[in-house]
Amino acid sequence: MKSKDIVFAAMEMKDPERVPVAPFGSGVWTIHRSGTTFRELSTDADRMAKTNIDIYNKFKPDIVYVGSGFNNLHAAALGGTIVFREIGAPDLENPYIAELADIEKLDLNKIPKDQVIQTIWEAARKVKAEIGNDVVVTITAWGPFTLAAQLVGVETFMRSTFKNKDLVKATCEFASEMIKRVFEPLIDDGTVDLLSLADPVASGDLVSRKQFERFAIPPLKLFTEWAHKKGKKVLLHICGDTNNRLDLFPETGADCISLDHKVDLAQAKIKIGNKICIAGNLDPVSILDRATVDDVKKLAYECLDAGASGGGFILMPGCDHPPSVPDDNLRAFYDSARNYKSSNDNC
Repeated sequence: MKSKDIVFAAMEMKDPERVPVAPFGSGVWTIHRSGTTFRELSTDADRMAKTNIDIYNKFKPDIVYVGSGFNNLHAAALGGTIVFREIGAPDLENPYIAELADIEKLDLNKIPKDQVIQTIWEAARKVKAEIGNDVVVTITAWGPFTLAAQLVGVETFMRSTFKNKDLVKATCEFASEMIKRVFEPLIDDGTVDLLSLADPVASGDLVSRKQFERFAIPPLKLFTEWAHKKGKKVLLHICGDTNNRLDLFPETGADCISLDHKVDLAQAKIKIGNKICIAGNLDPVSILDRATVDDVKKLAYECLDAGASGGGFILMPGCDHPPSVPDDNLRAFYDSARNYKSSNDNC
């Protein structure tokens, strides 16, 4: 089986010939490792594509994320200002939705005209042309709840989940439409088969189960239903401790849920492992970044023992990993999945 076939088999709840393994996003690490910056790549599709292809050729992950870390620039396409940092993903300087009437003033037709988004699209097509026959190529975007929070301002948005529910609902629906516009050209031309969303503001550390169910799930369902009608799969990552809402994740419609390292992977496998593909969840900081190679292997095998049985599992870090992760640790992480057979064999 090709690498991409292994990924999609897992997302279809099958047990492929080996466990698929990939980072989640890894844009900051890829750019830092390549000696370039977000600012430099934001208008250089050739170089953006090359950074992804070079990293793929070195480590051979099963998923390649083009434009990872540029998520806030999608929001800027409608009129926001971006602040570039020396290291780290760019930030949206100021939110621009304060009331319902502000949404009506925004023009989604600006998205395909935006230079940065055009750069990401072109880079994705170049990566697809070179390696996409073998590996899953995708781009990344915020999930609707998180994008809506960026548009309103995170603190204001969180207060609005209690004080201005109509604004939250309307902005989330608008954000879902924005995300569709970001992905649609690459869906229509066959560049991407998997749509990758990160929804960190929907984290269990930020919103209650009730708020998650009320505000985050409906716009996610709008997006995933649209994606499935287009014949595409959806990978969703949500940060933080989400142990109290594992049973809700299949309701999002996502084909795979990427879990933070704070989640009990063994319990997740028991509770939802027969309903939705699970990805995760090695600690990206204390283990992948700071531990020894032997410890990376040991803890990766523990994740595999907890999640891999019966298929429907992808080994990933519990979140995007830091720019300082050593090559040897990352290689050990990938090799753990490729060499995995059973817990007894790995002792």
